Amino acid sequence: MSLSSKLSITDVDLKGKRVLIRVDFNVPLDADKKITNNQRIVGALPTIKYAIDNGAKAVVLMSHLGRPDGKRNEKYSLKPVAGELEKLLGRSVVFTSDCVGSDAEDAVNKATDGQIVLLENLRFHAEEEGSSKDADGKKVKADKAAVEEFRKGLTKLGDVYISQCSLQPLREECSCS
Repeated sequence: MSLSSKLSITDVDLKGKRVLIRVDFNVPLDADKKITNNQRIVGALPTIKYAIDNGAKAVVLMSHLGRPDGKRNEKYSLKPVAGELEKLLGRSVVFTSDCVGSDAEDAVNKATDGQIVLLENLRFHAEEEGSSKDADGKKVKADKAAVEEFRKGLTKLGDVYISQCSLQPLREECSCS
């Protein structure tokens, strides 16, 4: 599909829908996990607000942070971003402990009235980038079936998908396709 044939968020009826947005919240954190530059978060606010203002049931945000190499690493948790979003938007943000699975599904399915749900770091799963690194630092390709399951797990979290990330389409990340 060419870029010119893709729809804009303004072309889609969002009322009552779960809007899944791929954002770029890869923000710098200091040693205390404080965000030192929030401009990428600020850049996503118009899209988030548009979805809320146009009746979205849930606004589900997914992103990566850093390079955890397909493994859970609290250093790269998106939890600090949830607090920053709450501050910037003046409303609560539900943060999930994973980006797929029952915790994420339950949070999204319980959401009403434009509730914002921020999923944990996509790159905690090797399936997001299609590979991870082993103990020796060598790249290990993710299993194709596992990548497909991961993609299905993300897909079931939204009725409408919006890509807000400008750099990611150059990469073959599961959440950007």
